[in-house]
Amino acid sequence: MSYRFITEVLATVVPDTKSGTPGSDSVKVKAAITWVGVANGVSAEVRMYDRLFLDAQPDAGGKDFIESLNPNSLKVVTAIVEPSLANATPGQKFQFERYGYFVADRVDHVQGSKPVFDLAVGLKDSWGN
Repeated sequence: MSYRFITEVLATVVPDTKSGTPGSDSVKVKAAITWVGVANGVSAEVRMYDRLFLDAQPDAGGKDFIESLNPNSLKVVTAIVEPSLANATPGQKFQFERYGYFVADRVDHVQGSKPVFDLAVGLKDSWGN
């Protein structure tokens, strides 16, 4: 199992803007950084789904639909998640920031010992636009 570690964060701290404190609503932030540390998190299998076909009409014009299968329609990654997610019940839903909505797999997720999450709905990615 391999992990990518953050070695540097470039950010600007705006004092007195913690959510819920007086005056915090005077500053509109574009984004917030959140993460789970490897030392505190739990390893989980996360299944990221993409389109099954590369073409909108994979069998149009007599094409063999098999040739239009997306080889990247499923990516299985190991992620570090909040420890509480290990206790999720199969079928329970969560939002993973910046990625989308996930569900604890109804078959492979084992509560307390083997967290497995499936992408249900992705979020719109505004970074590339």
